[in-house]
Amino acid sequence: MLTVSSLVIGLVGFTVIEHFSLVDAFYMTVTTIATVGYGEVHPFSVAGRIFVSFYILYNLIVVAYLVSVLSTFIFDGELRKLFKMYRTDQEIKRFSGHIIVCGFGRNGRKAFQELRLNGARVVVVEQDEQLMKSLAEGRSGEDYDGDGVAGGKIFTVVGDATNDSVLQQAGVERASALITALPKDADNVFVALSARALNPHLKIIARASYKSSESKLLSAGADSVVMPDEIGGSHMANLVVRPEVIRFLDLISGLSADKLRLEEMNFSQMREDLHGRSIRELDVRSITGATIIGLRQADGTLLVSPPVGYIPGPGDVLLLLGNEEQIETFEVRFRQL
Repeated sequence: MLTVSSLVIGLVGFTVIEHFSLVDAFYMTVTTIATVGYGEVHPFSVAGRIFVSFYILYNLIVVAYLVSVLSTFIFDGELRKLFKMYRTDQEIKRFSGHIIVCGFGRNGRKAFQELRLNGARVVVVEQDEQLMKSLAEGRSGEDYDGDGVAGGKIFTVVGDATNDSVLQQAGVERASALITALPKDADNVFVALSARALNPHLKIIARASYKSSESKLLSAGADSVVMPDEIGGSHMANLVVRPEVIRFLDLISGLSADKLRLEEMNFSQMREDLHGRSIRELDVRSITGATIIGLRQADGTLLVSPPVGYIPGPGDVLLLLGNEEQIETFEVRFRQL
């Protein structure tokens, strides 16, 4: 803008004061701005000399300002920031099977924490650039702000998650799942609708504040809808009427210090030499200490405490409960390497 204004001032000044042709005025303007000094096309009048003197001073101020802006851009980290954004974008383009979390508020941040603890690769979509910047500056390898997000790089796409281009930048076509935890239900509906259109095979989990939004989210393409406020109120009520049940659930959800872990294993992930064995013959509890609490059959039927004589088959999924050590032992002894 400053360069254009300088060019216009020069053209007008040389044309009006010295009565140069448009070509000569343009030539004198460019040589003056560039400080080349090839000489005047025609000798200047007194008024022309005064104009050129002030015109040169003006251009020196413009150059000084541009140098100042450029220095600030380079040394205050803006250039480094752009390079970092470009590098992050290139890394995300190589992701496949990752999980996208839209919205980095309390719910989104908790989801991010749990996913990272389980070794998932996560891309965050957040519109508040300042929020992500403050979190990045606060990371020091320790948990901060009590939000459970410790040190480590957060792959972030800054933008509105309701825009298709932003979801595409986050790699929605290659992602395995998407969690939309935006504050407004309408935005979550829009994200679910857009994400489903961009990736028909994507697993979509959506947050809702109101019960009336649940059906809309499911119609928009969400696989599951979670209502944190409703869950919170039900949790508090159950602490009064069935406190021990809730304490046990807290162990499973990780809200207690001595947390338990729920794990699942598809039949196809089980060691081949274990195929054809019944629940009794697998003897998971004696070998690992973990307990098979359920089994989802290939047809979708859920068996709670499956019969010991049941023989898992293709499509079945075992559901297990145990502490970290027990689940790790189960992984080593039963999962196909």
